[in-house]
Amino acid sequence: MKQIGNGLGAAFKIIFKIFTAERVFCWFASSYAFVGVFFARFLGIPAYVVAAGVDAAKNEEIGYGIWLNPFKARLARYVYRKATTVLAVDPSISDSVIRLAEYDGKNIICLPTGYDTDFWKSLGPKEKIVLTVAAANDPLTWKVKGIDILLDAARRLPAVSFVIVGVTSDFAERYQPPINVKCIGKIARNDILPFYQRALVYCQPSRSEGLSNALCEAMACGCIPVATRIGGNPTAIGDTGLLVPPGDAVKLALAINQAFGMDVSYGARARARIVALFPWQKRETELLNILSEDIP
Repeated sequence: MKQIGNGLGAAFKIIFKIFTAERVFCWFASSYAFVGVFFARFLGIPAYVVAAGVDAAKNEEIGYGIWLNPFKARLARYVYRKATTVLAVDPSISDSVIRLAEYDGKNIICLPTGYDTDFWKSLGPKEKIVLTVAAANDPLTWKVKGIDILLDAARRLPAVSFVIVGVTSDFAERYQPPINVKCIGKIARNDILPFYQRALVYCQPSRSEGLSNALCEAMACGCIPVATRIGGNPTAIGDTGLLVPPGDAVKLALAINQAFGMDVSYGARARARIVALFPWQKRETELLNILSEDIP
């Protein structure tokens, strides 16, 4: 897959490519998705849009979501209403799209992301580590991913080791992390596997979330999940871990401490849930079926 860039030049490239396409497929209801859907309708070809997170968010408290921008909100509303099919990664995303775009949502299908559980798998005994994976190196993403709340929880659990992958130590120092928190900068996605395999607990403290790839990958690797009760986190976890309100460091710390006392079978149950509900083969099959319906 080749990225065509950004800005106005990218929009013209998208238009040019649409004239030779049988379908238009957009990930997120962005300004570029507006270009794709508009010209797909002009040419009479199907347009598909994946709704996965920021494009279905309007969180005024932390300033997150494209729906806070009136211009982008108008574009997103057009995209959702006019797309042939909207593929929401979680029912919570579907509900948000219907509410924000103010329509019946009859073109929405819930199609979760899928995971290669032959790659994301357990390996050996776990260590008493709480792991979080989040590319949070700016103030907004820091809040969206709830890293500030995670640090507060870590201060309440000085005997527990926390590892945050995706956050540089230089950026984290602005927030004075406690000594039991280790921050590791961005690494290749596949290189995160050993971190998942070592950690006993995976924590997703987000204030806004779709269906988190990191959470599902960690569960596939046998981590006991602790997450906020928002977005797709409850869908992913089910009864295999613990859910807490967003923004509550006290309850997060209590849940993490509780998770360390849970039977190790919860890690196996977490993996079994991802294997059963979110295998990549299932997503591939269902996606191909959806795409084939509109083309003879």
